[in-house]
Amino acid sequence: MIDKVGIQGIKGSFHHQVVEQYYTSTPEMLECRTFDALARAVAEGDCDQAVMAIENSIAGSILPNYALMDQYDLVISGEHYLSIDHNLMALAGQKIEDIKEVHSHPMALLQCKKFFLNYPHIKLVESDDTAEEAFKISKDKTKAKGAIAGHRAAEIYGLDILSASIQTIKNNITRFVIVQKHVPEQQQKISKASWKFVLDHKRGSLATALNVMSDCNLNLTKIQSLPVIETPGKYAFFVDVTFGDPLDYSKAKSLLEIMSTAFKVLGEYKSGKS
Repeated sequence: MIDKVGIQGIKGSFHHQVVEQYYTSTPEMLECRTFDALARAVAEGDCDQAVMAIENSIAGSILPNYALMDQYDLVISGEHYLSIDHNLMALAGQKIEDIKEVHSHPMALLQCKKFFLNYPHIKLVESDDTAEEAFKISKDKTKAKGAIAGHRAAEIYGLDILSASIQTIKNNITRFVIVQKHVPEQQQKISKASWKFVLDHKRGSLATALNVMSDCNLNLTKIQSLPVIETPGKYAFFVDVTFGDPLDYSKAKSLLEIMSTAFKVLGEYKSGKS
């Protein structure tokens, strides 16, 4: 039973939208200002699970979050893909011509930069969070100020959407992982796994590992490397693999455990893509 789920940001954020879509019944939410606070909350038992953004189809991997999962020994129990729509919103009754400043997260501003070329009178201001800016406008009844956020932020904080889906690239997908402190009981057929492994620093070691995955009919959907801080020159590889036959998966995992100087299963779960 999941009673409380941690999110980065506040109600109306994209993390909040994932909670509403992923869980059959919306649990209590613990709002965390930073990803570090979110990971720590799970590790210390302040929430049962947490939703954590891990990669974006435009911006790529969120590298610090890989390190946080590893640092706090968090386990991935699921994933969810969310289509990101950035909307320009403000207090009711205003028009775009009335807006002098738009506040939002730097990534949101960057992804919507082309839209604002048509409105040179608007100043773009970076902030920590998308939904929080919508909240501030609503709370302070600030006129001539807009925010870029998801549609749920406008609904929750009573703002008007002046222009919807203003991001330059419309196919903007963020992958979120569901993390928890302990390995979950097997409740559904797994079809995806996330691993971390370290190989000997010699020629061909990574190629050999990749060949093992291929020979065992695993589909490598993600590979990311981070330096091993304690051992300069060595790298830890974070990979995601999908598979159809659990026996193929078990064989590949056993071989990689033997080949690696360090091997860790970050999660075994059902793929969020059908």
